[in-house]
Amino acid sequence: MSAAAHRTLVLGGARSGKSAHAEALAAAAGPVRYVATAVPDPADLDFAARITGHRERRPADWRVVENADLASVLGETTHGTTLVDDLGTWLTAVIDARDAWDAPRGTVSPDTDRLVAAVARYPGRLVIVSPEVGLGVIPATRSGRLFRDEIGTLNQRVAAVCEDAVLVVAGRTLRLDQRGRSSRHNL
Repeated sequence: MSAAAHRTLVLGGARSGKSAHAEALAAAAGPVRYVATAVPDPADLDFAARITGHRERRPADWRVVENADLASVLGETTHGTTLVDDLGTWLTAVIDARDAWDAPRGTVSPDTDRLVAAVARYPGRLVIVSPEVGLGVIPATRSGRLFRDEIGTLNQRVAAVCEDAVLVVAGRTLRLDQRGRSSRHNL
């Protein structure tokens, strides 16, 4: 790891403010490469509207990469900060690509292993957004439980190779330390 390497995982629930917080972290550190991992479905108008909202709030000078092959993108270093938004849409695309919604847990392990290794090797400033879905009720469907389990495991693995992890709730941040204790963190 080079002296300039610094990785931050930003976790939060839906509409928690996690993306906005991650964008502020990235913007404070110079040029930004924004990696959008969502694979739009033309039939899903609500999701398309969410993607449009994210596009409209990004500064015009940010370089945007729309790519679900996240490990390959992280293999290309760039000047400034790389912001990944988000691991949940990336994981969904991977499960879809492997047609693994009914497969055993761990079927996407080769993909998550490759991603975690790419995060650990990334030599620059990296901010990664991911959903925290383990605080709610147990999903009623097998696919919901599969996603919750896979993203929970992925979040733990990514956090283990990041210098910082932050939980965003109601627009407020909580810095998570490596021993499981937490402390308040302000921008």
